[in-house]
Amino acid sequence: MPRVLVVDDDPMVCVAIEVCLSRKGFEVTVADGGEAGMRALEASDFDVMLIDVFMPHMRGFESIRMFHERKPDVPVIAMSGYAFANTERAPDFLRMTIELGAACCLRKPFTPEALLTSVNQCITKPKASVQQSKS
Repeated sequence: MPRVLVVDDDPMVCVAIEVCLSRKGFEVTVADGGEAGMRALEASDFDVMLIDVFMPHMRGFESIRMFHERKPDVPVIAMSGYAFANTERAPDFLRMTIELGAACCLRKPFTPEALLTSVNQCITKPKASVQQSKS
C-alpha cells in the first residue's frame, strides 16, 4: 500500500485529499503544518509527499526545499492556490518549485482525477522522468 504524506495548514484540503486517496488504497498521513510534517517525515517512510507551498511559519517555497532536502528520494508534489493562480507568472512559479525539488505541481482547487494522476505518476516513474515530463 503506497504511503502518502500530506502537509497543509487547511484542514478541509487535508480531509479531501485523505478521503480521495484512502478510497483508492493509499495510506495517508496528514500533518497540519511544516513542523508536524517534518516530524511525520522523520517518524515514517513515505512514497510521495504533497506539500502546500504557503503555510504559516514557512516562507513560501522554503517548505518544498526543506522537505526535498530531508528526503530527496521521496517525490514532492507542490500544492498552491495562490502561487499558481496568475497564469502569466505561473511558469516561473512552476519552474521554481521544480528547481527546489518538486516532482510536479497541483493548482488548488484540483480535481480528484488530477490528484490521483499526480500521485500515481510520482509513485510509478523515476523522479527525473517526472520532472522532465512536467518541464
